[in-house]
Amino acid sequence: MMDEDAKLSESELRSGELAVELPPQTNAGIFFIGTIRTPWQSRRECPKRGSLEGPVCSIIVDERWRTGLTDLADYRRIQVLYWMHQARRDLVLQTPFGKATTGTFALRSPVRPNPIASSVVELIAIDGTTLQVRGLDCLDGTPLVDLKPDHPGCR
Repeated sequence: MMDEDAKLSESELRSGELAVELPPQTNAGIFFIGTIRTPWQSRRECPKRGSLEGPVCSIIVDERWRTGLTDLADYRRIQVLYWMHQARRDLVLQTPFGKATTGTFALRSPVRPNPIASSVVELIAIDGTTLQVRGLDCLDGTPLVDLKPDHPGCR
């Protein structure tokens, strides 16, 4: 028997959900600074929350940003901001499986007008422009938006 998630295509609405028309253009541009490599190829495979006990994943920073990695290895945990490039962007009401319909901004769903995600991960190693981390929850090939130390006290 297929679960409800498997029956719905990415563009279908669940009961109670509401989509809006997106603006004709964006207000600002961002630079993707790299790519994230994970074992997950689909949203169904991807964990809902990253775990520090999860698999080691790679963050490949573009060469032009190499110098920006200076001293990042001094931190045990870093915040990774990434663009959920396969997420819908038009829902204002969502109906999570088994839960009541609620507003997009009251959820941690990847479906949002600006699909920016944030995970605090354990930094295992840096080799050149490749970071090895644990704790991600995104698809393989996800664009990297930014990296930040988790907190100054975490050095």
